[in-house]
Amino acid sequence: VFYFIQLHRFARLRFFAIMQKGRFVAALLDWYRNHQRALPWRETKDPYRVWLSEVILQQTRVTQGLPYYLRFVDRYPDVHALASAPAEEVMRLWQGLGYYSRARNLHQCAKVVSGRGGVFPDTVEGLLKLPGIGSYTAAAIASICFDRRAAVVDGNVFRVLARVFGVDTDISSNQGRIVFSDLANSLVPDEDSGQYNQAIMEFGALHCTPGSPACEDCPLKGGCFAAIHGQQPNLPVKLKKVKVRTRHFNYIVPVRDNQVWMRKREGRDIWRDLYEFLLIESVRPVSVSKCLTMAGIQDCKDVLDLGRVKHQLTHQTIYARFIRVQLPPGKRRKDVANLGSGKFYPIKKAGNLPKPIVIARWFENNPIPS
Repeated sequence: VFYFIQLHRFARLRFFAIMQKGRFVAALLDWYRNHQRALPWRETKDPYRVWLSEVILQQTRVTQGLPYYLRFVDRYPDVHALASAPAEEVMRLWQGLGYYSRARNLHQCAKVVSGRGGVFPDTVEGLLKLPGIGSYTAAAIASICFDRRAAVVDGNVFRVLARVFGVDTDISSNQGRIVFSDLANSLVPDEDSGQYNQAIMEFGALHCTPGSPACEDCPLKGGCFAAIHGQQPNLPVKLKKVKVRTRHFNYIVPVRDNQVWMRKREGRDIWRDLYEFLLIESVRPVSVSKCLTMAGIQDCKDVLDLGRVKHQLTHQTIYARFIRVQLPPGKRRKDVANLGSGKFYPIKKAGNLPKPIVIARWFENNPIPS
């Protein structure tokens, strides 16, 4: 019974959306023409540059992502240049953006497209076959670059549609994703779909914002469910809460002969393929002597505790502590038992390795004496 009630409700919602479609689309496009931000990826239909911007802006604000986009375009003006770049160089350029799997997928996708002669597929279905491209990015590229009728659905779109059409289905549920995808696709115009997609995303980012939507000056307020019923703070509905894990990273910084020891992170944990110091992870804060013992460092007189910093990720809170250890000159591995697969790098070389931003900032604020 519940299923048929919901099905009937969704059918009514879709019918209502289709009836309002012309006015809704026209209002958004008119607003966009007058309020859109001047951004470099909007000045082109080059799929390489549109793809690059979409990948960078996933989980990233425009103000943060724009400098990265400009650096990538300057360093890699086309997909062939990006494909032929060393992986460590790409990761270093990405440093600070987070979600580093995006950088790995970006590089791998560039190689695939370069192998196709530098030509991106021109359909959503073709784009979805490329590494790291999901439904949102595929729809954005297909609509903006190839005029395909495809709807983008991101956090901004969820918010606009939920408020305007009064959709209270949980956006974090499978059912919610189906409902919003169906609604979004029913609204995409046959022409100018790329312009429309950019308009609704921009409208959600600048006007129909999470905290303080500009309802008084909204071109949609006459037909907006949330504005009429005072439901702006309650829509969209997201019931699933993010569980945040706390971790203590005790970084020992071994220095010897004007070099510092670092290793590349591997496995399936955060920051894969980035470089770090000798890590001792603990479930709670531990003493410097305990860290040194766990690292197999004994009888070392030149030890400096450089303090602890908090680093917040979406699902994790990292407390990173840095302990610099000046090792005697000349000796090699036998003076540190658990160094593992890393090696000593000249200070300048270590500074240029791709690193988690918490370590990169530590390098900036605590230069290692050479």
